Amino acid sequence: MKLLALIKTYLNQILRGVVIGVANIIPGVSGGTMMVSMGVYDTLIHSITHLFKEFWKSIKALLPYVVGMLIGILAFASLISWGLENHELPTNTLFIGLILGGLSPLIKKIDRKKIGPAAIIAFVLLFALIIWMGLQNKDSIQNADTIDMNAGQMLIMVLLGMVASGTMIIPGVSGSLVLMLLGYYKAVTGALKTFGHALLHVDFAAMGQPVLMLLPFLIGIVLGIFGVAKLIEWLTAKYPTATYCGVLGLVAASPLALLIQTNMGSLSVGLVVAAVITFAIGFAIAWLLAKHSKEDA
Repeated sequence: MKLLALIKTYLNQILRGVVIGVANIIPGVSGGTMMVSMGVYDTLIHSITHLFKEFWKSIKALLPYVVGMLIGILAFASLISWGLENHELPTNTLFIGLILGGLSPLIKKIDRKKIGPAAIIAFVLLFALIIWMGLQNKDSIQNADTIDMNAGQMLIMVLLGMVASGTMIIPGVSGSLVLMLLGYYKAVTGALKTFGHALLHVDFAAMGQPVLMLLPFLIGIVLGIFGVAKLIEWLTAKYPTATYCGVLGLVAASPLALLIQTNMGSLSVGLVVAAVITFAIGFAIAWLLAKHSKEDA
């Protein structure tokens, strides 16, 4: 029975990791927001910042989520791209459901008696930041499909990884949207899709070019995550109410920013029904995964 319970726990953590990973490859959706919605944000931040002090404990906590994120990114990159290209509204409402379905644990972290001007300002400013990012016209931003890699581009990829990693774990701020604004989104996601396809077919020759781009990007991600995680941990310890109100502003604005970016086209009854269904599915998934999370809000 203990073994079954352990397997169930790890599977639940891997599934949450899958959702977080998929969120990181969708412009306008934040992996950090999904961490909050899955009810594991504080746990993951603590494990990252205490990786060297509590090495094995942190590795044990992080590993299933990392595995899930890798599965989500590699397995669903092509599917998500297809969904956004062919069924944008239902795809985005799925993630809006995922975001809203997990808001309860975050709201419970806010001590309403301690909400003051600083907390209100943090909420409003960060809410406005996400709306502003959502108003950026993604169709007008030039993104090259491929990039010729050299020593200079490798350094740029490390720096991009550092920037993207910070936005990936800050709730509400989309790392993919930042990459899109910087002009590298198509190149990075294209490399991910190529690498995933080559991995699936055990084609080592085809892995070379995407690895050349993704490896320095991954190094930058690792470096950036530690710095941002340390900052977030310090803020939640020093200014918990203002910090969580700010996070709530980021998360609450995300669905609106996502809708702003969505090309509604010609709405039909079938499209609206599909959007409602995917929203309900996303909401239910987030609610259930957050409910079974070990992190008690």
